Amino acid sequence: MDRKKIWQSYRFPLVLLAGIAIGAIIGVVMGEKATVLAPVGDIFINLMFMIVVPLVFVSIVNAVGSMLNMKRLGKILGSLTVTFIVTGIFAAILALVTVNIWPPVASTSITMGSSEMGETASISSMIVGALTVNDFSGLMSRKNMLPIIVFAIMSGIAVSVCGGEESSVGKFLSNLNKIIMKMVDIIMKMAPIGLGAYFANLVGEFGPQLIGDYGRTLLVYYPMALLYGVVFFPAYAYFAGGKLGVKKMLENIFNPAVTAFATQSSVATIPVNIEACKKIGVPDDISNIVLPLGATAHMDGSVLSSITKIAFLFGVFQIPYMGAGTYAMSVAVAILSAFVLSGTPGGGLVGEMLIVSLFGFPGEAFPLIATIGFLVDPPATCLNSSGDMVASMMVTRTVEGKDWLLKREKEAVKN
Repeated sequence: MDRKKIWQSYRFPLVLLAGIAIGAIIGVVMGEKATVLAPVGDIFINLMFMIVVPLVFVSIVNAVGSMLNMKRLGKILGSLTVTFIVTGIFAAILALVTVNIWPPVASTSITMGSSEMGETASISSMIVGALTVNDFSGLMSRKNMLPIIVFAIMSGIAVSVCGGEESSVGKFLSNLNKIIMKMVDIIMKMAPIGLGAYFANLVGEFGPQLIGDYGRTLLVYYPMALLYGVVFFPAYAYFAGGKLGVKKMLENIFNPAVTAFATQSSVATIPVNIEACKKIGVPDDISNIVLPLGATAHMDGSVLSSITKIAFLFGVFQIPYMGAGTYAMSVAVAILSAFVLSGTPGGGLVGEMLIVSLFGFPGEAFPLIATIGFLVDPPATCLNSSGDMVASMMVTRTVEGKDWLLKREKEAVKN
């Protein structure tokens, strides 16, 4: 019976891993010719991105709209904010310790080409642009996830005030949310083939870039990312639900982690995270708020990579990376740059430009860390997305009390 349960829990992620492994082998064997498989992978990724905007909007409006208790919403958002900041600080501290013990640059042979940085936007204009758009049509794009979330929360509050889930609109949103989740289930059935083809293309096209002058940085970052996931995630889960919380986290974190690693997109992993949170027992109103916000604002893996990039640039320009002021600035910039990251593959370019501009590095520094950003993106996104699931558990513990998971388990047994 136990073996059957284990197989049921890990069957789909194992099939996913098998698809990705086969894709990677095909990429190595075929090399650049593996790009012929790109359309298959792109179809799956596009389907995931296609469903993301309606999924995020409807799930948040439905969750907030069904809340007649606005105090609960405020508690969720407050707990969410504290959780994101605290876990980001822990990630930053680990990165600072790591890069000081093992600097990502020892004696680099990187040749800096000429490049020009565009005009850097002010912090205030970046905040305005991150939270709002100047046209309703902008809300139809996944490139504006935070404005979509802000608009969805406002819409949900309006629905709640005007009758909530018992109103005609509330019932419509509830049914629409179920329809969208069924569409997600249909799309995920092609995940092993889609991710396998996507990974075959990535390995075939970019595999040779994984060696060379950036090797030392990768040897620093990848073990650090693994350490954070192995040590800190269980600690967060233990805070959220004790030993049972750790067990639930281990049983359900695999799917989001594998999907995020393969797609390199926190946004594309939202549907998988929602399913994982349902299995754990996280209330829908919490997961439907935490997960979309986490996809754009909770990025511990990106905090790790941001500090690694900063230390890398200090080494390249032969500037000592030390001092309380430098460390404090690094933590602030890492969390800020993670906050403005897009949820799409390669979206870290905005954060990398922010690092270069706020630290005053010359424009030539941008292509250096842009390359690093691409190479560390898979594990960074893996931590970002799987961390959103763990954050949902932590927020639930704060909102519903430390025994929330035991209560959910008892309810499940009765049903």
